[in-house]
Amino acid sequence: MAVQIHPTAIVDDGAMIGDGTKIWHFCHIQTGAQIGQNCSLGQNVNVANDVRIGNGVKIQNNVSVYKGVELEDWVFCGPSCVFTNDLTPRAKYPKGEAGYLHTPVRTGASIGANATIVCGHEIGEWAMIGAGAVVTTDVPAHALMLGVPARQAGWVCECGKILVEELNGRCICPECSRRYRHTPSGLVRDDEPSRCYLSDTALKDA
Repeated sequence: MAVQIHPTAIVDDGAMIGDGTKIWHFCHIQTGAQIGQNCSLGQNVNVANDVRIGNGVKIQNNVSVYKGVELEDWVFCGPSCVFTNDLTPRAKYPKGEAGYLHTPVRTGASIGANATIVCGHEIGEWAMIGAGAVVTTDVPAHALMLGVPARQAGWVCECGKILVEELNGRCICPECSRRYRHTPSGLVRDDEPSRCYLSDTALKDA
């Protein structure tokens, strides 16, 4: 499928856009940005230079994805949600790129309308950030985060439904019957291996 770019959008030289992606009115895609296949960028979306966006990502109107933010596959960004990339900005004392913090949003995560993601925190796979929430900590995989500052209010399925805790400590989706188990980094499907963030060297030394 061909890329669709509205005539009012600006795509700088050096930006890469995957097949089937649609870019709507008044967007700006800056040099070095990489956008995957079958994405949708709504009106007035800005993607900063060198930002990486995976496949199947949906970014609603009025969202700026600043350098330091990374969106993996199937991420959803609701209207006017906010990313930051500098914890202590000063107009008089700019740090430049050296001061930008990495903010990864993992596969399948959803960020609600008007939510704010403070930089330097990881949003886990398939997490759900409620509308208007302000995220100031790392978010476990499949966590439901609500409020200001955001606090965990439950767990959500890959399909988006709130999970039910079973007596055996597992979680089950009342809609699609997917089952999950707890790990240190959040929930994983019962048919998936546990995540391990130790390096190969650390594992050999253990």
